[in-house]
Amino acid sequence: MYYDPIFAKSFSRYERKRFGCCALFLCLIVALAISSTNFRPHLSSLSVIVDPVNFRFSINSAQDMFAIDATTVLGSDVEYLPMSISNDQNTLLGNDTSAIFKPTAIKGEKMEAMCTNSNYCEIEGDIRVEANSSTIYVETISNNHTINSWTIEPYPRKGTSHVKKWTIKLLGHNNIPKCTQNHTHPAILFSLGGFTGNYFHDFADLLFPLYSTSYRFRKDVHFLASDYKPWWTSKYRQILENLTVNNQVVDIDREISQVHCFNNVVLGLKFHEELALDPLLPNSPMGPSMHNFRQLIRQIYSLERETTITSRKRDNYYKKKRARLIILSRRKTRSILNEGKISRLARKLGYEVLLTDAGVSTNMSEFARTVNSFDVLMGIHGAGLTNMVFLPDNAVLIQVVPFGPVDGFARRDFGNPCHGMNLKYLEYKITVEESSLRKQYPNDHPILNDPNSYKEKGWDDIWSIYLNRQNVTIDLHRLKGTLVKALKLVRC
Repeated sequence: MYYDPIFAKSFSRYERKRFGCCALFLCLIVALAISSTNFRPHLSSLSVIVDPVNFRFSINSAQDMFAIDATTVLGSDVEYLPMSISNDQNTLLGNDTSAIFKPTAIKGEKMEAMCTNSNYCEIEGDIRVEANSSTIYVETISNNHTINSWTIEPYPRKGTSHVKKWTIKLLGHNNIPKCTQNHTHPAILFSLGGFTGNYFHDFADLLFPLYSTSYRFRKDVHFLASDYKPWWTSKYRQILENLTVNNQVVDIDREISQVHCFNNVVLGLKFHEELALDPLLPNSPMGPSMHNFRQLIRQIYSLERETTITSRKRDNYYKKKRARLIILSRRKTRSILNEGKISRLARKLGYEVLLTDAGVSTNMSEFARTVNSFDVLMGIHGAGLTNMVFLPDNAVLIQVVPFGPVDGFARRDFGNPCHGMNLKYLEYKITVEESSLRKQYPNDHPILNDPNSYKEKGWDDIWSIYLNRQNVTIDLHRLKGTLVKALKLVRC
């Protein structure tokens, strides 16, 4: 038996013998424990609406290790514990939505991957994207995987429609498709299905997540879009061109005769919550942030104002300059029926007012510059409030929240992101007396006197009643206090 020289010199022969006996004794105990235990960890089905489980694994030729962070899935009893697997125990854990694999080292090169859930996965190695079968192939030496494929829906929100599923599959060198195009830059594959076309979701689900996911690549990345929509890429062309290496988005579904090969592929987009990054991530002035995203937007659309009037200069001229208020109209649902009176009230308070409706045909660049020229943006809960991204710093957003159990998601969609945008947030909550629902139902109806009971009925009822059937007539006396407060916030 050969001993490490340092070990041999540090201990006497008798001490080394004692160490050997102790080690043998411990090995016997471990062997008995393993043989007497049926080690079959149970994995419950993973709900498609629970929070992501964090999976990480790293493989290289020197040490094959599979580590899973100990994480409990919110909303279920699934718990994943740390483990390591040796070279001859390659194992794939699977559930109803995703699976995690552990291949051996590929050609002696390091391979890393991370899958957070069935919507997001990062892979490094020998990767081949075949559109004809909607499959991402990963080359592996071993064929001993319990499961060798699983699916990804590369869209941030679970359970949405019109999102093509992609299969990640492990294959050996002899079975993997041959490359027709090799790429030196990495790729991000994402879906333009889901809620694409809704202005809020365009930014919350796609544009901001695309920015945050691609930021580390510094434009040296290819965008591969599944469920491609040419009108969408045309609408946001100026933003997309500033995020990708070749200034275009590839319609990957149409590349049916090609096998694109990469060393690094990201499937899906990073998503924490609406228009916000995970606060637990490291915060760097040079890293991805909503502040830096808005700076990029200002450059793309040539937005002149970075801050509101009085936050830039405090001389008498700017103190006397009227604050500018833009009111966003809605025509079909959740309309503010007394917009004209609100405009006149605001002018009396000292505002310069614009009442406008941003339709589908509105030129985005021009409207972005219009919004940027204002200090306060006001509107009822809806996609139009997404235009807050164009406001200057220190501007004020006034969200009119409809009557009913909608406060939570209204604040989540537009109130919470204000902090990261360096905006000030005010909320005007509609009372039952201001709601058109009062004329549609008797006073003792639960829709009016117990709206919170409809939370239990589900989203469809909340949407159809409180968002789709409601218009509002705002109490000018109540609103006056909110407008005065916004004016003070702009002036401070």
